[in-house]
Amino acid sequence: MRPEALKPAGEFSEAERDAVYRAIHERRDVRSEFLPDAISDSVLTRILAAAHAAPSVGLSQPWNFILIRDKGVRAAIRAAFERANAEAQALFEGPRQAQYGKLKLQGILEAPLNICVTCDRRRGGPVVLGRTHDNDTDLYSTVCAVQNLWLAARAEGVGVGWVSILHQSDLRRILGLPDHVTPVAYLCLGKVRDLFDRPELEARGWDRRRALGSAVFQDQWGVSGSLPEG
Repeated sequence: MRPEALKPAGEFSEAERDAVYRAIHERRDVRSEFLPDAISDSVLTRILAAAHAAPSVGLSQPWNFILIRDKGVRAAIRAAFERANAEAQALFEGPRQAQYGKLKLQGILEAPLNICVTCDRRRGGPVVLGRTHDNDTDLYSTVCAVQNLWLAARAEGVGVGWVSILHQSDLRRILGLPDHVTPVAYLCLGKVRDLFDRPELEARGWDRRRALGSAVFQDQWGVSGSLPEG
């Protein structure tokens, strides 16, 4: 007898499958295309529910979502970004340094909403099923929540930009995070009118997407394998 908690597994319809792949392939890191329109409560709830539905090690659900609308808090984050960004630019040399200075790498003040996604490293207690031999699986789980949020936002017409050029110490201080909570992603969210047809860094000539074949090995590291046709 099948337990009542189980459901029959099966493929999505072609239209449903196409929608999933469209969200994946059309997801973009948004920097400067935000509209001032507020995200409705219903849309935001759906996006957060999608993030909260992510898989997590031992069902520990280590994430929290800090919704940041206060202009003063966001101004402090923007100032922290500017300091870190100057440090980052100094690491590049020659033409790359000048090119870096022209890139728009955040929308902290332009986006109507910022979200800091955190990982509570005490969530689930001292021993968590599946985390006994890799202590960082709670961090990986939190990134799964970020990806769910990003794809759901794309389906809702909401742009997301991940601001990674920040010192954790600044985020901890500004947002009042306790020591056992790690900031994983600082995100800018807002409605957008247009998106780049390919990753912005590729469109601006900074880098290009690698071919799938270069990322696939067979049985051991560095051993190339042929991709299945299809």
